[in-house]
Amino acid sequence: MGFLEQIDRAMETNNSLVCVGLDPLPERFPMVLKNHHQAIFEFNKAIIDATADLVCAYKPQAAHYHAQGAEDQLALTIEYLHTNYPNIPVILDSKRGDIGSTADQYAKEAFERYKADAVTVNPYMGIDTIEPFSRYQDKGVIVLCRTSNPGAGAIQNLKIEGRPLYQLLAEKAVQEWNGNNNILLVVGATNPDELGHIRQLTNEMTFLVPGLGAQGGSVEATVRNGLNSQGKGMIVNSSRGIIYAGSGNDFATSARQATIELKDTINKFR
Repeated sequence: MGFLEQIDRAMETNNSLVCVGLDPLPERFPMVLKNHHQAIFEFNKAIIDATADLVCAYKPQAAHYHAQGAEDQLALTIEYLHTNYPNIPVILDSKRGDIGSTADQYAKEAFERYKADAVTVNPYMGIDTIEPFSRYQDKGVIVLCRTSNPGAGAIQNLKIEGRPLYQLLAEKAVQEWNGNNNILLVVGATNPDELGHIRQLTNEMTFLVPGLGAQGGSVEATVRNGLNSQGKGMIVNSSRGIIYAGSGNDFATSARQATIELKDTINKFR
């Protein structure tokens, strides 16, 4: 089963477009985990067990593990998901982007070392960056297009022959890069009008949509502009807004409640 099939099935099974970002910051962990030798994995495990029936995907952010020297706990987290919740795919958010020979190694890291189901990729170096990942036909390759960070527009909205760069990139993704039908786009929730433009250009393509919650995107505008004709096509990510919804020892219960609220709000506008 390919990544897009996995995502669609998880969306149907859990009636959810929500993706939980697993971005651990040990300084924000509750006291019960402070001295645990695998605190990151135990934190993630508690969040996963509390929310697995409410989501369509999980998205560990690689830098949060590399910075802590916790690559082993990243691998444990992904293994735990595949073993205990095999129908929920895992997106490794690493935003890799390099020349072909190096991209080959990054693809092996994501798909063979960590066994992620999809990975985020920076397309600045063109098809040389994309193809080493997309040749893994059962894996998802999620290409940065119009991101949610405040400074993104300085580059992504630059006009080329009268059109913003992000629109041209979206067209390339559809017309040139998607021969294996496993390309997705990162499209932020912080500008719903641009999200709508990209939807028009890409038809049914699935988006990873960050920017809700802590980054301030509007749920209603995001959903109305981003859905495809099947009422899906969006993996709506929330990281800090869910995993740090509570700071006490009942943090997993708080995360569950925050996930329910986001899921229900999204579904109200589907």
